[in-house]
Amino acid sequence: MRRQISFGISVLALSALFLFVSAADLIAQSGSLGIFEGQSDVGSVTPPGTLTYSPTSHIYSVTAAGANLWSTTDGFHFVWKKVSGDVALTAEMNFSDTSGNPSPHRKAVLMFRQSLDADGVYADAAQHGSGMTALQYRRAPGTTTQDIELNIESPHRLRLEKRGDTITMFLSMGNEPLHQVGASIKLRLDGTFYAGIGVCSHNKDVTEKATFANVELTPLTPPATLATLALYSTLQTISIEDNFRRAMVIATDRAHLEAPNWSRDGKALIFNRDGQLFAIPAEGGKATLLNTGAATRCTGSHGLSPDGKWLAISCSMPDKPETRVYIVPSSGGETRLLTENPASYFHSWSPDGKTIAFTRPSHGSGNIYAIPVDGGAETALTTGSGISDDPDYSPDGKYIYFNSDRTGTMQIWRMLADGSHPEQVTFDEFQNWTPHPSPDGKSILVLSYDNDVTGHPANKDIALRILNIADGKLRVLVKIVGGSGTDNVPNWAPDGSHFAFVSYQMLPAEDTGSSE
Repeated sequence: MRRQISFGISVLALSALFLFVSAADLIAQSGSLGIFEGQSDVGSVTPPGTLTYSPTSHIYSVTAAGANLWSTTDGFHFVWKKVSGDVALTAEMNFSDTSGNPSPHRKAVLMFRQSLDADGVYADAAQHGSGMTALQYRRAPGTTTQDIELNIESPHRLRLEKRGDTITMFLSMGNEPLHQVGASIKLRLDGTFYAGIGVCSHNKDVTEKATFANVELTPLTPPATLATLALYSTLQTISIEDNFRRAMVIATDRAHLEAPNWSRDGKALIFNRDGQLFAIPAEGGKATLLNTGAATRCTGSHGLSPDGKWLAISCSMPDKPETRVYIVPSSGGETRLLTENPASYFHSWSPDGKTIAFTRPSHGSGNIYAIPVDGGAETALTTGSGISDDPDYSPDGKYIYFNSDRTGTMQIWRMLADGSHPEQVTFDEFQNWTPHPSPDGKSILVLSYDNDVTGHPANKDIALRILNIADGKLRVLVKIVGGSGTDNVPNWAPDGSHFAFVSYQMLPAEDTGSSE
């Protein structure tokens, strides 16, 4: 009996202990924010969003409605901490309910945000209900959200890093280390800002719950020396529609990629990687080496003929070490020399496919030339001691657009196809390069440096801007680290709704995402 009584008391005591622990855990859940210090509904969220946190499992559960986390205003629940400087935020995110028919646009995010205003500046690593993962961002209050999307399944773990004005997304699909995936943008966050986790249901009348596990918010220290940084290149495409600025990562590599241009059917892109030419499906996939015969050390100056049958390349040959322009079948094969004079670089085919515009730099200057595709004498289209570079024909063949410093700063010009009647097109405070007319002739893509940048260097803060031919106005489409290699040659998709470019990242070489 005593044993039975003793046993009964032990059971009761143990039950009481469990009840005590469960109660304590529930109290902690309702009152603790874990590593964060506040939570807020950003924009309109009804009913109010909630957070529960378990100190035993260290899992954050966020429930929220909210019409959207996109466009010009947001509606979501945000759990945050005020931070400054360079930081990394990492977590594993999952939606609790996958049954029924949930919105494919619901979002769980890791976010850096300048303010709690509904139209505030922010960047986030967003995991959508459809499984899509994207780096989303708003550059200025009230402007349209942009994103860089990945064509992958939902990752196991995500990280958002801020280093200076560069924000980069890293991920891990399984047990491999976190690694960069080409999603990186330039975005300035001043002083103190908010770092945290959030949920948006994408339906103002529905609440969704997502969990965040193994959440870490850590400060970042800069690499000890520049030698510890490695160059990563990302080939991507971006839409030009002002209210639909979506970008897609096609390929990213720890290598020097440059100068993408499209196949005429829009199904593939050709680009340069470390002196060789490759083709890759436009939706992403495996890149295949193009056969350029004996040509070596090919540059980013290459392009397909209007009928897609031929590829102009700027390369060296064993018996001709200086760069010249050659013609090769677009499917690969033996090359044919086009320019006898060395230091010649392809830039554009005429719309009728009969003429190629190219440049030849010389002792700090450079000029534009034209040559028949079938061979013959070259014609100088510009002369002088300054730089005239990056010629590209208008779709109707009437004009050649180019950049020139003949008035003191690098600006966009155009001339008739025979080189006559040059006229200045841009007049602003930027150094403007590589003008590429859109297939419909209504827009010009321009690469712009700040005014203190000399020449056409790589790995600089640049803006890709769209010039409207009708009214002469320029608008910024995207800001990246780039320059030489970003869009050296015509890079519009055949439908004219988007174009391809290469951006660059300098990341710690030893660990490209882990700073813990």
